[in-house]
Amino acid sequence: MSKYLERAKELRAIVTPHYNCGQSVVLPFAADAGLTEQQALGICANFGGGLKRAAACGAITGGLVVLGLFGIDDPSEYYRRLRAGHDGMLDCTQLLQRNKALGREKKPHCDALVFECVALVEELLRARGRLGQDGA
Repeated sequence: MSKYLERAKELRAIVTPHYNCGQSVVLPFAADAGLTEQQALGICANFGGGLKRAAACGAITGGLVVLGLFGIDDPSEYYRRLRAGHDGMLDCTQLLQRNKALGREKKPHCDALVFECVALVEELLRARGRLGQDGA
């Protein structure tokens, strides 16, 4: 397991303080992107709950932040792969409604999406030579 995914799993296991989905995606990459933990927390403070409006998924948005921090300004592959894995849905409300319709609990769903975004971002960054073997 990569250090990024391992850190995301640690963050999602912490109850207090609560790290929202966006923070849980960005924090593992923060140091390698040149951010302090406090900066990363602040950048993503409003990403939880679908940007606090049941809109775009915070985990997906956090992944976009990380890609941008590493100079990736074309997220088309990121979007394509996430849409393919989630019936075209990227909004928090849609994803959670589908999850509920399948009889699943919210936290494991959100945790899985965080882990998926971290792994996908790491894969895309490595494929573009933005991360070395041990990080940036």
